[in-house]
Amino acid sequence: MIERMDQIDDLERLEIELLLEALYRHYGVDFRKYAFPVIRRRIWHRIRSERLMSVSGLQEQVLHDPAVFKRLTSDFSINVTEMFRDPSFFRAFRSKVVPLLRGYPSIRIWHAGCSTGEEAYSMAILLHEEGLLERSRIYATDMNEEVIERAKLESFDTEHMHKYSSNYLLGGGRKSMSDYLTVTNNRVKYQPFLASRITFAQHNLAVDESFNEFHVIICRNVLIYFNAELQHRAHTLFYQSLSPSGFLGLGHKESITFTRFTDCYKEIEHNEKLYRKVK
Repeated sequence: MIERMDQIDDLERLEIELLLEALYRHYGVDFRKYAFPVIRRRIWHRIRSERLMSVSGLQEQVLHDPAVFKRLTSDFSINVTEMFRDPSFFRAFRSKVVPLLRGYPSIRIWHAGCSTGEEAYSMAILLHEEGLLERSRIYATDMNEEVIERAKLESFDTEHMHKYSSNYLLGGGRKSMSDYLTVTNNRVKYQPFLASRITFAQHNLAVDESFNEFHVIICRNVLIYFNAELQHRAHTLFYQSLSPSGFLGLGHKESITFTRFTDCYKEIEHNEKLYRKVK
């Protein structure tokens, strides 16, 4: 029985590898270096949702039906975000990074893996309260075109308002969250001056290259879904995209430790994974 289960696991892995290769060759999207357990769970979610029986069956559907392809790639995209998510990170950014940014004549910030944009808008609010927004430009990117289009709507559901307001205060907010929002038809819309400082665009860390030089790069809770090779690619991209003395912010479970860039950064806040490029 153990031998039979091993054979099934090997066959399943082969099917998944063939599916990911087919996605790359036919559609040009590359998920081959994402963490295997994550990809496997999401593939089986799509198999059940499409009422199929196997990975190979899903591959056939994906190659012949663009709608199934779109649903599958949407499953692969990690769309977990909220305003001032992990408030302690924003509090640390205010105290440790903002004072060092004050001397910059202009500030370019890249939010990689921004999902529907809540954290990019949170950064715009923070920069406004610190008097830095007018000389800042925030570039917010995600591999998922659908969530980028949702981010461009500049709004969110009213059901999130209480949670977001609490996060804002815990993150060091100095006013009231309502000062930055208006409510219309069960949607909460950001004030236009916030959106005017943010550029949303599609960008895939697995295949795309750097598109600018940035003073701050924030990529939180994205690298945990990559395998070691793809994590290395992302870290290389971030290092190449950061200006001298630029700042890098990662998620709580992410780190530059054990990468070849360990000595290239100085840790400025251990708990919140904030680093400054030193060479």
